[in-house]
Amino acid sequence: MSRRGFLAAGGALAAASALSGCSALAAADDDPDTLVVHSQLGTTAPGSPTYLSALDRFREETGLKVRNLVNGDDLAQVYETSRLARKEPDVVMVNLYDKTLAWTEVGAAVDVKGYLDDWGLRERVLPVALDAWTDSKGRLRAFPYFATNWPVAYNRALLDRAGVGEIPATGDQLVAAARKLRRKGLAPVTVGGNDWTGQKLLAQIIQTFLTEDEARHVYATGDFGGRGARQGIDYFVELRDAGVFADKAQGLTSDSMTTQFNTQAAAMQSAMSSALAKVPEPVARHTDVGGWPLAPGAAHDKPTILRTYTLIGFWVSPNGTKKIDAVEKFLRFMYRPDTVSRFIKEAGRDMALRSDTVSSDFPLVAAAQRLGGEVGQVLLPDLFVPPAATQPLITATSTSFTRGTSAAQVRSVLEAAYRGV
Repeated sequence: MSRRGFLAAGGALAAASALSGCSALAAADDDPDTLVVHSQLGTTAPGSPTYLSALDRFREETGLKVRNLVNGDDLAQVYETSRLARKEPDVVMVNLYDKTLAWTEVGAAVDVKGYLDDWGLRERVLPVALDAWTDSKGRLRAFPYFATNWPVAYNRALLDRAGVGEIPATGDQLVAAARKLRRKGLAPVTVGGNDWTGQKLLAQIIQTFLTEDEARHVYATGDFGGRGARQGIDYFVELRDAGVFADKAQGLTSDSMTTQFNTQAAAMQSAMSSALAKVPEPVARHTDVGGWPLAPGAAHDKPTILRTYTLIGFWVSPNGTKKIDAVEKFLRFMYRPDTVSRFIKEAGRDMALRSDTVSSDFPLVAAAQRLGGEVGQVLLPDLFVPPAATQPLITATSTSFTRGTSAAQVRSVLEAAYRGV
């Protein structure tokens, strides 16, 4: 996205925001001594109670005033609107995905590498997280904070009820398990085929026959015509048409997916840490986490999971540089080991920071953290998909999960998502 493109897109957003009375536009009207933070934490998002409590403690310890602006999935759009009006918040807590990939490039957020070093916080961050948040020009887009593991959750009790003796490790075993589960009236794998959860699982399955470098090329360019990508699409279609996914998966969302699994209407789900933390304790007691089953000839030798260290970071805006002393105090506080430990213990969050704390009250999150040599890892495509292709890929995902869509059609809709790039 070019600077001109950002401004052109934002002009329409600013007009829409003027009609809706977007609260973020009031950010610059705050007391100059008030730190304005824009986040998704503050309502029902996992970790919100811990975050709000941390803000109260920060205010009490420092005497600084903090205003917390809250948005959901529209946060990036709302922030861009406020930035175009030069009334953006000082700090933004959001993931590195879609629109935010361009923020540092177009000046919507600043390079924070110098701040990280000047404030002595580099050693608090896992090196893999620093790599993920650093762009191709060496700029650190934000202060890394939340991470996530993304394994597959397997309800052993439902598998046992259906006569499935072992957790599936191969595609053939997965298909056989799906047939047995369906005979018991149970959905096999539930997935939000109409949103980002389905997009991620589709990407994971397509990578069955791709190396990391090959996967990076596929998702950066939209070239799904190589042998490995075509094999992965064929594998996905084979599983889909064998009934592996829940009925009408193309219309399900992340919410309906977690509801199906948590109410034991489905036996398996690909679940990131925040979803694993929500699994009710009676269900979690007989749930295992592991990888996605492989097909013969796979590029990986073990079932795969996804991991990412870019779930939430602290971005510093141009307005934030005018209150950099307050921003420094806030970041130092949020990076403190005791603050980080609270998110792990109270909210079951995975962190991009060093910590010895374990999610003891969230057994599935802790189990996912312990997954090591028994699973492989594939590429999370978020950092490589051009922003213009992100939403079209979700539309293509819904089409892909629709029974009867051929492998050639799946490839076609995936490649079509890149036409506007």
